Amino acid sequence: MKNSLKIIFMFILLLIISSCKKEFTYEVKDVNVEQPGNGKSNVKSTTEFISIAYSDLFNTTIPNDSLLYINQAYQSFGDKKLIEDRIIRHFLNRSDVLIPTDQQMRSNIPAFVSQVMQKLFNRNPNAFENYFITNIIHSDASISPVAVYYAMMTSNEYRYY
Repeated sequence: MKNSLKIIFMFILLLIISSCKKEFTYEVKDVNVEQPGNGKSNVKSTTEFISIAYSDLFNTTIPNDSLLYINQAYQSFGDKKLIEDRIIRHFLNRSDVLIPTDQQMRSNIPAFVSQVMQKLFNRNPNAFENYFITNIIHSDASISPVAVYYAMMTSNEYRYY
């Protein structure tokens, strides 16, 4: 009996000791993380998206019949991101698209990045974007100006103004 009382007492003592925990309070300041260009709050309408994409790639306004045709296809399709992707691909695959050549891009990559960001997003790249995009283009010879334009024009930021 004495042994069982000792065991129960030891068990209770062990529970009391193990249940005491020291609390730590970490004082961390709240940080708001925002994407660059996040100040853009207005979504481009379908007509604006098509017209601006065409103007950005061809430096001219889109013919009215082409705008109506593409707009009709856009409105009749359910997955809007997919149809936006197809519109941008269609524009970039045309032979009369006006974007820099690979040689022009690689001759001054930081200037190319700044020009593309200014043209498509109406802002200059921040230091990280400039470093990151320049580094990717510099380190991978298979990246073409078409790929850079495609990536930027299908991004969420391009859909806003």
